[in-house]
Amino acid sequence: MLPDSLKSWLIQWLEDHREFVVAVFCLPASLLFTVLMRFKAYVRWLTSDPQRHDSNVREIQQRVQQWNKLPPEDRRLLCTSRPNWLSLSTTFFQKHLHHQVPIPLYDILELNEADMTVRVEPMVTIGDITEYLIPRGYSLAVTIELTDATLGGLAFGTGMSTHSHKAGLYHETITSYEVVLADGSLVKATADNEYVDLFKTLPWCHGSLGFLVAMTIKIVKIKPYIKIKYIPVRGQKKYCDMLREFSGTYEKVPKEFPDYIEGTIYSKDEAVIMVGDYADYDPNIPVNSCSKWHKPWFYKHVETFLEKGESEELIPLRDYLLRHNRAIFWVVEDMLSFGNKTIFRYLFGWLLPPKPAFLKWTTTPGIRAYTFTKQVFQDIVLPIKELERQIEIASILFEKFPLLVYPCKIIDHGPSSGQLKRPDSKYLVPGTNYAMYNDLGVYGVPGKVKDKKPYNPVAAMRKMEDFTREVGGYSFLYADIFMTREEFEVMFDLSLYEEVRKKYKADGAFPHLYDKVKPELDVFAIGEENAIA
Repeated sequence: MLPDSLKSWLIQWLEDHREFVVAVFCLPASLLFTVLMRFKAYVRWLTSDPQRHDSNVREIQQRVQQWNKLPPEDRRLLCTSRPNWLSLSTTFFQKHLHHQVPIPLYDILELNEADMTVRVEPMVTIGDITEYLIPRGYSLAVTIELTDATLGGLAFGTGMSTHSHKAGLYHETITSYEVVLADGSLVKATADNEYVDLFKTLPWCHGSLGFLVAMTIKIVKIKPYIKIKYIPVRGQKKYCDMLREFSGTYEKVPKEFPDYIEGTIYSKDEAVIMVGDYADYDPNIPVNSCSKWHKPWFYKHVETFLEKGESEELIPLRDYLLRHNRAIFWVVEDMLSFGNKTIFRYLFGWLLPPKPAFLKWTTTPGIRAYTFTKQVFQDIVLPIKELERQIEIASILFEKFPLLVYPCKIIDHGPSSGQLKRPDSKYLVPGTNYAMYNDLGVYGVPGKVKDKKPYNPVAAMRKMEDFTREVGGYSFLYADIFMTREEFEVMFDLSLYEEVRKKYKADGAFPHLYDKVKPELDVFAIGEENAIA
């Protein structure tokens, strides 16, 4: 046990030398962790057993049933035993106050080429599934760009990609969930069976309704490359209109939409729009394996087209899908200011990215407070017709560029259809049951912090959340939220969710959604401190 004085000194040193810690500890540890996980995956493959899934699920059921036999006063709320530092969420859920159940489910169970689906266990990662599907000529319909994201975490949270203007949010591609409920029973929820209410509320539930043990996800046929066109645009209205046009905001089928759409906004008046389609090899188009360790970070590569002008490339599909992985979009730049330097990329680029696990594992209370008050990590789903207002408000509140924009279809499933409120009719695409929204990604150190000016993160984010509620948008709940419970229930529709919690006895067994996703820090006390400062 370290003396308090030494412990305090060590914590302060870690906070003062964060860049050194990331470079010297997090990067090598990330590499060793990756090697270990690959070795464990190889051992699981060597010892593969058709009965392993069923056996593991029965063990989970038994643990829940044993919990039910405890005296009521001894029953702490249930959660998984997966450590916080392994999660991609920015929050630190207080698992030590809960009854933890191991979920050792890491396998891809079945590829059904006839139904165009894949059945997986929840701990399968984006890295695992892309390595498995792409050589077979398939991909998930929605593949987020970070290899460590788990498919189960995305299922109970959410996700979107540059294909979401066609496929919708990640949960729209899930055809069934297999869940262990609070009584220990195993059920399979689909859109057309007796558990349809559960099917509707499992997305965005963040593990507050049961334990996910398997799911079936839609896949799509692919080609080896994405032919991507980089379109530099000057003028805010021009690039906003272009994103709306390419995504089909105004018309259902005016033309064939590109398979992939992305906008990276470098200032209020400058952006690069990327549109891509599946393609075979073409010797007349240069190939860019953009995810190789020595390549410039993707957003830096994209920025060069503001000067070069419009251009095309072929990107191998897996490189494209994981193009933002090495720099975690542009977050790594604030951790390793030299990370995109040519000499670093060639000598040490193969160590990137630092695993979020080790970034969180080395997060002291002071560093957590720093990331909360001095950085912003937010993905917000907003109507794309309001894109100009989004950019204006985000630029005022955060003074942080680039901004990320992915168009995304939000489907109106009717009343009582889950936690997402129905899109306002004024945003619906004519002749359809969906509206075109977009993800607005804001990541990194706000301008006022960099300039050492007063900055109140709570006031800034609460203003952003006010705007989000005003236009009928949604905050991604992997990130810190700054809402009261009452405000949270304005942003999300919890009517069916509350019914389902009672019906399947999740009340008193699993934490409520709001309690599961709210920051462990006192948001409003921090806001008052920063206001005084």
